[in-house]
Amino acid sequence: MNKRKKIVMLGPVFPYRGGNSVYLSYVYDTLIQRFDVKVINYKLLYPSFLFPGTTQYDTSNVTLKEIPSERILNSINPFTWYRTAHRIIKEDPDLLVIDWWHPFFGLCLNVITTLLKLSGKFKHKILFLTENFISHEGNYPDKILTRLGLANADAFLTLSDVVRKDLKYTFPQKKSYRSELPIMEYYKFNSLPTQKAKELLGYKETEKLLLFFGYVRKYKGLDILLKAMKGIINDFPGIKLLSVGEFYDNPHEYYKIIEENNIQDNVKVINKFIPNEEVYKYYSAADLVVQPYRSATQSAILSVAYGFLKPAVVTRVGGLEEFVEDERTGIIVDPDSPEEIRKGVKRFFEIKDKVDFAANIGSFIKKNKFRDLDILFEEILKDSEKGFPIS
Repeated sequence: MNKRKKIVMLGPVFPYRGGNSVYLSYVYDTLIQRFDVKVINYKLLYPSFLFPGTTQYDTSNVTLKEIPSERILNSINPFTWYRTAHRIIKEDPDLLVIDWWHPFFGLCLNVITTLLKLSGKFKHKILFLTENFISHEGNYPDKILTRLGLANADAFLTLSDVVRKDLKYTFPQKKSYRSELPIMEYYKFNSLPTQKAKELLGYKETEKLLLFFGYVRKYKGLDILLKAMKGIINDFPGIKLLSVGEFYDNPHEYYKIIEENNIQDNVKVINKFIPNEEVYKYYSAADLVVQPYRSATQSAILSVAYGFLKPAVVTRVGGLEEFVEDERTGIIVDPDSPEEIRKGVKRFFEIKDKVDFAANIGSFIKKNKFRDLDILFEEILKDSEKGFPIS
C-alpha cells in the first residue's frame, strides 16, 4: 500500500472569517480524502489598527467548517516567522501550499520561505495558492511586496485565467496550474423558497429584489449600482435593492447618493457583518445578485450565489466574467457605468421567464474545476518530484 503524500497548508482558517477561511476549508476537505494534510494557521492575521472592519473573527453562532489547525504565525512578529518555518521543516512535507491574497503578508512569507529554502529540504516543494496577484487597490509598495512575497515560489495554483496570465508575465520561468473557487454550498444548510424568504425580510412576494452582498469597498462598485437605481426604478417601479454587508469605506458617500437620487423607499442598507446562520435569508430572497465591480480576480460572492442557484449581473473585469455564461447563468456588462448596470438588470428581467437560469447554473456547477482538485494535486506532486518542468 502506497504511503499517503504529506501536504502542509499555511493560511487563515477558522476562527477567522471571510472567503479565505471558507475556501481553505473546502481545499482541506477535498485534499484530506487522498493526502495527509496539516494546516498551520495564523495566530494574528492583521493588527487591529489596520483592519477596517469590526472584527477579523467569525462571531457566528453556527460554524461553517472548523478544520484542525495549529495557530503559530503572527504576521508582525518575526519570532513567529522563525517558529513557523521550523515547524514546517519538522513536518517535512512533500508539498507546502501557501495561501496568497494580499501584499501585506509579503515580508513575513518571504522570510519564512527563505528559511525553508536555506534548510535544503524545500527544493521544488513550495506552491503558492494565488487567489489574487496584486491587491484590488494595489500601488507601487503593494507591487514590491507582492514580488517579495512570491519570490521563493516554485509554482503557482491560480483560480482564474487573468491571475495566471499576470503571473506568467511576472514569473515566466515558474509553472502555474489552474483551478477555480468551489461552489460554496456550506451556507445552504438552510434555504427558503424565494417568496417565503422575501416575506421573512419584510418584502412582498411580487416585489423584484436585487441583492448586493459582501463588505463594501470602492472596487466593488456599490456607488455605481446606487447611481443606476433611478433608471432601474423607472424600468421596474417598485423594484427593491438590498445592500447587505459591512462598510470598509465611509458609508456617508453611499447614503448621499441614495438621498440625492431620492431612492430611499427602494433601497435598504444593512451595514454589518452577516453571521453564517443568516446568509441564506438574503440569497434565498433575491431574484438577482448584482456585482458592479470595478476590478476582480474571482468572487466568493458569485460562488455563494451559484450555491443557491441564483443568477448574477457581473461586470466584464478581471476573472469575474470567466465564471458567468452570458444570458444563461447571469448577465455580463461593461464596468464603470450605471447605465450598463441598468441595462443588465433590465435584460435579466426581460428574459427571466424564457431562460431557466437555475437549471443552467446547475449544469455550470457540474463543470466546476474545483471538483477535480485532488487529481490536480496528484499532478502537482508528480511535477514537484521532477522539478516543476515548464510545459
